[in-house]
Amino acid sequence: MSLKNPGNPYGDLELTDPRAMRALAHPVRLAILSHLQRHGPATATELSEHVDASPSVVSWHLRHLAGFGLVRDSDVGGDARKRYWEAAARGIRLELADDEEGREAGRVLGRTMMQAAAGLPQRWMDEVEPVLEPAWHREAGLANTRIRVTAEELAGISAAVEELLAPYVTRADADVPAEARGVRLLRYTLPEAGS
Repeated sequence: MSLKNPGNPYGDLELTDPRAMRALAHPVRLAILSHLQRHGPATATELSEHVDASPSVVSWHLRHLAGFGLVRDSDVGGDARKRYWEAAARGIRLELADDEEGREAGRVLGRTMMQAAAGLPQRWMDEVEPVLEPAWHREAGLANTRIRVTAEELAGISAAVEELLAPYVTRADADVPAEARGVRLLRYTLPEAGS
C-alpha cells in the first residue's frame, strides 16, 4: 500500500493486497472505516452506535483493519482509559492485480462498496431533499450520461474528474469557507459488456 502518486490526486490509500481487500469487504469493517474517514477519530464504543455492532465486535474489527494499515491509534482525547482510532487516509483506492486472486478480491470489495452506497440516494431523497434550501436544491441532481469511448479515453476522463475535485478533497479544514457544507458526489463508472 502507498499513499501518493500522480494517478492518485486525493492521496488515497492504495489497496493492492488481496488480503486487505477481503478484510475491508466485510460490511461492518467498511462502515467503521467510512465513519472514521467522514467524522474523524472515535472509540469502539462511539463507533458501535453507528455500525450496528457491539463495542467488543467493533474493537475486534478495528484490530483487524489496523493489521492491514487501514486504521491506526489516534492521539486525540485526553482520557488514557479510552482508545481512539482514526482512518489511515481520507479515502481508499483499489489497484486491481493481474492475477485471479487479486481480481476476485477487488470484485468482492467493489461489490460491498457499491452495496453500501446503493441506499445513499434514496436516504438523501427521503431525509435531506425535503428540507434543503433553494440554492442547494438547485445544485443537487443526477446525471445519467452514456458515452462511447475506449478504455484509454475513459481512464483520461476519470483522471480529469479527479484532478478537478482534488483541491476540494485535499484542502485543510482551516481553508474551507464558513458557508461550505459536505456534499456527496457519487460517481459510478459502469462500462457496458463488449458486443
